[in-house]
Amino acid sequence: MRDPFILSRRRLLQSAGGVFAGAVFAPESAAAAFRPELGFEPAAAADVSDVMTTLSTFMGGAAARALPDAVVEKTKFMILDTLAAMISGTELPPGRFAIAFARANAGNNPVCTVAGSSVRCGPIDAALANGILGHSDETDDTHPPSQSHPGCAAVPAALAVGEKFAIDGTRFVRSVALGYDIGTRVTATLGKLQYMFESHRSTHGIAGNFVAAAAAACAAGLNTQQMRWLLSYAAQQASGLASWQRDVDHIEKAFDFGGMTARNGVTAALLVQAGGTGVDDILSGTDSFFQGFVPKNSPGMIVEALGTRFEVMRTDIKKWTVGAPIQAPLDALDILIKRERFDAAQVKDVVVRVATDEAAIVNNREISDINLQHLVAVMLLDKTVSFKAAHDVARMKDPAVLRERAKVRLVPDDELEKLMPQRTAIVEVTLTDGRTVRERVGTVRGTAANPMPRDEVIGKARDLIAPVLGAATFQKLSDTVFALERVKNVNELRPLIQKV
Repeated sequence: MRDPFILSRRRLLQSAGGVFAGAVFAPESAAAAFRPELGFEPAAAADVSDVMTTLSTFMGGAAARALPDAVVEKTKFMILDTLAAMISGTELPPGRFAIAFARANAGNNPVCTVAGSSVRCGPIDAALANGILGHSDETDDTHPPSQSHPGCAAVPAALAVGEKFAIDGTRFVRSVALGYDIGTRVTATLGKLQYMFESHRSTHGIAGNFVAAAAAACAAGLNTQQMRWLLSYAAQQASGLASWQRDVDHIEKAFDFGGMTARNGVTAALLVQAGGTGVDDILSGTDSFFQGFVPKNSPGMIVEALGTRFEVMRTDIKKWTVGAPIQAPLDALDILIKRERFDAAQVKDVVVRVATDEAAIVNNREISDINLQHLVAVMLLDKTVSFKAAHDVARMKDPAVLRERAKVRLVPDDELEKLMPQRTAIVEVTLTDGRTVRERVGTVRGTAANPMPRDEVIGKARDLIAPVLGAATFQKLSDTVFALERVKNVNELRPLIQKV
């Protein structure tokens, strides 16, 4: 069966006007980025690997290269979904913290928007605040092959730099799409770092650094040589420590996934745009990125199918506003409740099987929206899990919820672990009448294999945005996102995502 995410060469050339095909193997010299007004002399030509040549040339041409229609549509989905995560995040502790921080440090350069607030600040601080807002909870998207959350890095970064340079809507879409294409390939190449105990590294912060840097750089209009330096600046800022798993307030986690990565990417892009130079090829040579991070896969994987496989198409939108490992269990329980028509009082016990490593993430966590047992209990009572219910911390001590939670048993399953990055769950419910009903879900609604259509994406965004900004403003925002080609200046989004 043909891979739906791989476009034929003919379709690529038709959609991109042949730009990439003609340019990918034509490296640009360092002299092209010479800034005489700053007094910089062009560096001597250095050896640049074929991988870096391919990668940087692709990145340098992204702003001018048309995307296939399906990719444009999915990128708009991700923009709206991430804006929804940012705006709904203003109601949560990490979001309130981010807005307060941005307000206190707004400075004298208020050119960029902090979503869901009245705050304006400089692009670096705006990216930081919006990145934290984007991952204030578990509403934002996920990219299973790279184990990352690209939206909360790409959209804040592209928006901040886009506002600074007053880019149009088409450039904004291409910038976001490039972020998804580059950052996710980095950690897919590295392999499954999150559970490599010898490294103690997590993919989320590493991918996000490169996602945001690529998105910001495209918005800033960096050329091929500058893209090489950008990647070096991004690599220097990549730590990816897995210690975020010990954060019980979700504030540092929001910083690690979204705030830090968006800030770092914007900083890298603006440094290079202002004339900063760097290492020509951080991916090869002495003390390279790959030497430091020891990939499990061939470094060439970072440019695999670049320009024909678009990573935004492999990114999942969450149907449920909870942690990714809980999506499949809630889908399975939802199916069972609707099919078998039982109430919580009729349930004797529930057994949930998920991949072994996934189970460790969601097992009786302190945070309501990543606690599997708690959310299964909520669904038994409510027959759904709304954004409000998922984030109602007080319900974690509600006797009615605790009564149902005591029925839930989480079982780590090594066989399901073998299926990762596909997150599969098996839910078995034993009823008081003696029956046991079972459902297995491996293609959650919103995943690439079971995508949400436009109306469902809009419906999710409406539920998250309208309570904060109002139904009328949401409708204008949604209409504008799906018509970004007609937006002459991305600053036109400001009144649609801010509180007056």
